[in-house]
Amino acid sequence: MADRWAGAAAELLEELDRIRLVDHHVHGALREAPTRTAYGDALNEVDTDPLPPQANPFDSQLGFAIRAWCAPVLGLDRHASADDYWAARAQLGEDEVNRRFLTAAGVSHWLVDTGFRTDDLLSPAAMADAGGGDALEVVRLETLAEQVVADGATPKTYAVRFRELLERRSIGAVAAKSVLAYRAGFDVDLGRPGDREVEHHVDAWLRRGDPSRLTDPRLIAFGLHEAAASRLPIQLHVGLGDRDLDLRRSDPLLLTELLRDPSIARVPVMLLHCYPFEREAGYLAQGFRNVFLDVGLAVNHLGARSPALVARSLELAPFDKVLYSSDACGPSDLHFLGARLWRNAMATVLGRFVDDDEWSFDDARRMMRMSARENAFRAYERLAERPS
Repeated sequence: MADRWAGAAAELLEELDRIRLVDHHVHGALREAPTRTAYGDALNEVDTDPLPPQANPFDSQLGFAIRAWCAPVLGLDRHASADDYWAARAQLGEDEVNRRFLTAAGVSHWLVDTGFRTDDLLSPAAMADAGGGDALEVVRLETLAEQVVADGATPKTYAVRFRELLERRSIGAVAAKSVLAYRAGFDVDLGRPGDREVEHHVDAWLRRGDPSRLTDPRLIAFGLHEAAASRLPIQLHVGLGDRDLDLRRSDPLLLTELLRDPSIARVPVMLLHCYPFEREAGYLAQGFRNVFLDVGLAVNHLGARSPALVARSLELAPFDKVLYSSDACGPSDLHFLGARLWRNAMATVLGRFVDDDEWSFDDARRMMRMSARENAFRAYERLAERPS
């Protein structure tokens, strides 16, 4: 692979290919083989409707990147046609596809969000079995809240029962995650509510007649503060997502007051994905010692343009605050591609810094290792307790 690069980038890429990454935020790979239509839908992040028959999901940066980088893992030439790619993938079957892509990703630790599509995605244990390494759970706070209500909590018992469930689920978990950006946006009151206020908001939630989906920002804030009280690192979806999200309200600068809260300052806060707010996230990472960021998800979707994204993520953020994630969900092609494109982008960007005599080679190597895995071991206390 390194022969595609020159100068310092080639040396950096060769070393980075030997480093096993910590994918600090990811979802499971598919359990069963998708239809071609379902696979195509998985390549479009923003549109929540099935793609129309005339749309070619491969005609995108992500589609071209899959044909360039994933095709050889399936035994095809680079830039194989979409038809040839799909035929090879379908012939191998999902178990073999998962084994190939998850192994080729070169990941030692998968931190798996288990709050979404659990019926059709691999569990953390199954991810580890398919791809090697270790897998740990990230619990989703909104899912816990919805489970508490589904299990019969009343407004008066909700706060206690949420704390009890969070305590049980935290035993084997490495972090908690919130999808506040989807459910309410960041421009809401995120101060810690008291139990009496929680009771009032649970009553209103139940009266609305849709207990399966939590959208009340005060109850989401309650979950965030309870996670912090449990000393769990908090992951927050930021920026890029499907159109159910109001992108304008997912600017991480709107989280500034939350980050100033002393109870939140006690735990690491991970700003996930961040595009197109990677510069804003870098500002917050420099301003708050507990804030970390990644550009997962967007790396895949930007494809050949991903080096520019990675470069922007390195503008303001202290280098000990930059993490790797793929945020891949579903087709394991995306788990591999996230790692491949991130490695390529890091080597390209850092190699240019070295060749321009802006950075030393040793500094580039050190920063590369930090972002690939060392920062994650510092940020996630429970990750350090696990085998590598």
